[in-house]
Amino acid sequence: MLDLKFLRENPELVKENIRKKFQDHKLDLVDEVIALDREYRALQQEADSLRSQRNKVSKQIGGLMAQGKRDEAQALKEQISRDAKRLEEMEPREGELKARIQEIMMRIPNIIDPSVPIGRDDSENVEVQRYGEPVVPSFEIPYHTEIMERLNGIDLDSARKVAGNGFYYLMGDIARLHSAVISYARDFMIDRGFTYCIPPFMIRSNVVTGVMSFDEMDAMMYKIEGEDLYLIGTSEHSMIGKFIDTIIPEDTLPHTLTSYSPCFRKEKGAHGLEERGVYRIHQFEKQEMIVVCKPQDSMMWFDKLWQNTVDLFCSLDIPVRTLECCSGDLADLKVKSIDVEAWSPRQKKYFEVGSCSNLGDAQARRLKIRVSSEKGKYFAHTLNNTVVAPPRMLIAFLENNLNEDGTVRIPEALRPYMGGKAQIG
Repeated sequence: MLDLKFLRENPELVKENIRKKFQDHKLDLVDEVIALDREYRALQQEADSLRSQRNKVSKQIGGLMAQGKRDEAQALKEQISRDAKRLEEMEPREGELKARIQEIMMRIPNIIDPSVPIGRDDSENVEVQRYGEPVVPSFEIPYHTEIMERLNGIDLDSARKVAGNGFYYLMGDIARLHSAVISYARDFMIDRGFTYCIPPFMIRSNVVTGVMSFDEMDAMMYKIEGEDLYLIGTSEHSMIGKFIDTIIPEDTLPHTLTSYSPCFRKEKGAHGLEERGVYRIHQFEKQEMIVVCKPQDSMMWFDKLWQNTVDLFCSLDIPVRTLECCSGDLADLKVKSIDVEAWSPRQKKYFEVGSCSNLGDAQARRLKIRVSSEKGKYFAHTLNNTVVAPPRMLIAFLENNLNEDGTVRIPEALRPYMGGKAQIG
């Protein structure tokens, strides 16, 4: 969420940013919020003046009564009564204006970084760099669920009976592989100096609206009926929420945390052929990383975060590339974002396995996450990135480590988490 003072002083800059995100339907919101803000501040000024006058007159009444000037005192009492009535009339409008301004400000997108490429949607994202050598083997690679089924590692039919589409049972060595990847990712991030955390898997609505846009919320979140609780779509939500309404001493920054959680998502919309199986599902597990830092350090941490994911995938012999998200593909709170995509030998192309985002002070402003320094208080910057998210990550793992005989090679780094096994099959 933008600073209202910034918007008031830079309306054309905010409008140009909206155009860069191809959200022209929001342009009128800038003028509307400026007009509402003007009315709100005028009302506040009048109310403050009336309250100040009331305090001043109240003292005068006492003096007049002491002097026996009852008529003059009565006139001032009637003035106080009129002012009180005016204040009472103003309060509902003040509340309406404040709520509407807040609603609009939460819909106006954050200012994107100047380095972000301008584009309408994800088809215009820009490849940055490739890591590892993409290989297409001489033998045919089956669809990922077929690989799992041949290893007795998945049961989708039973899951449909129990929970419906978008769920799964992982079995045997595939289930073990899933847990091994999560454990390896946890230790990988701990070795890089991050503090391990297991957060709440449900959050309140004020945290939801603090960490994401309304559009994302509607498309992703499951609400617990009858309670002010939502199932998390990613542990980033509750991890950033951990700092809600706090003042952090500057000398304790940065806070670098890595978290494990299950994640729950509605995943609305049509899904193509390549998004069957365990690619786009309602429940999955994830290792995440978040950073809360000083504003001047956020871009440095942004580069460190996506590099962590690249390094982890390379350590498991999975070729990846980084993709700069264009302006139209950025969620409203994001300043800059890079996707990490893994190579699919079967599809002969890359697909997304993680996303790294710098949100500037947008989440901190909504959640009131402030930093105290010698020069005063300011809003922190927040960042998040996927370390690894199986079972989708397993698609890339199985395809890139599949042997012609149907067995799956276990990279050396993962073998201690698989009981020393060099392959499964």
